[in-house]
Amino acid sequence: MADDLPPAMRDKEVAGSERGQGQGRKAATDPLPPQGPHRPGGRNSTGSPPAAAAPWHVAIPRTSPFHRQAFAAIDLGTNNCRLLIARPDGEHFTVIDAFSRVVRLGEGLAQTGRLSQSAMERALGALHVCSDKLRRRNVHLARSVATEACRRADNGEEFIARVAEETGILLDIISAQEEARLAVMGCHLLLEAGEGPAMIFDIGGGSTELVLVESRHGEVPRIHDWQSVPWGVVSLTESCVGEPADAVGRALRYDEMRRLVRDSLAPFAERITGAIERAAGTHPLRLLGTSGTVTTLASLHLELPQYDRRAVDGLIVARQDMADLCERLALMPTCSGSTRPSSPAG
Repeated sequence: MADDLPPAMRDKEVAGSERGQGQGRKAATDPLPPQGPHRPGGRNSTGSPPAAAAPWHVAIPRTSPFHRQAFAAIDLGTNNCRLLIARPDGEHFTVIDAFSRVVRLGEGLAQTGRLSQSAMERALGALHVCSDKLRRRNVHLARSVATEACRRADNGEEFIARVAEETGILLDIISAQEEARLAVMGCHLLLEAGEGPAMIFDIGGGSTELVLVESRHGEVPRIHDWQSVPWGVVSLTESCVGEPADAVGRALRYDEMRRLVRDSLAPFAERITGAIERAAGTHPLRLLGTSGTVTTLASLHLELPQYDRRAVDGLIVARQDMADLCERLALMPTCSGSTRPSSPAG
């Protein structure tokens, strides 16, 4: 049945566990990083599914026509658990259900190297909600992935097995390379019109992926180079411990965060400088951000009382406006973040 799906749904994967300080590759001729074989619905890191697999984790023949079948994606990140369910609508898909919850699965991971019991319980609670929605929506095929927290945690694979046993959801612990690839596939249509280089970046809870692509009109971008570093909103905050008491201390802490990220990305910056400079005269670099950190910043820029996908998707923000917003946020006490717009559902 997987071969009957439209091209956008026939996804492949690279599964595995990676624990480096950063991964990257140069692939000037590859449209996307190479992928290994894919089994619809996912697998655990050992390659074999746990015994308690729910029926909607594999492609099952349905009597309903294709346009009435539902498909789903689950993303269990270091900070959030997200679910999106959609049905085919012509050449596109229409979202029929969505769910998002902050679970902070990676809380304490930087200090212990393990997922804590309380963090796992929070994530399991959210995944139970996802499982119920998948059943109620009669989902035909699901792709479920786990990212940096499960990649880095010593007990990440044990947690994946527990999720399968308790919820029936078969999570893939995807590689940083696959996470970067999916970021490009998921949002490249929102790139500003034009040709030449573009940088797609995904700031998550436990890692950040940057992908330099070459785009041409009407074509899927080709990946020129990419990098993943283990810094996200959770891992970076926990690595720079302590909440400063005043604005000066918060500014110093923010500078330290920037230094950590800058040092981690230095090899990537060196690799891509030439390609960007060669194209600068005719094709200035375009930037496209994805994931909750970027969409939350966009919501704050628009001063939205709550997240609105229609207002945020495809929004163009001047670089200086975004830099000014980040500087203001860096000087605020952590508790001030409670007033930010709700995170997106996908």
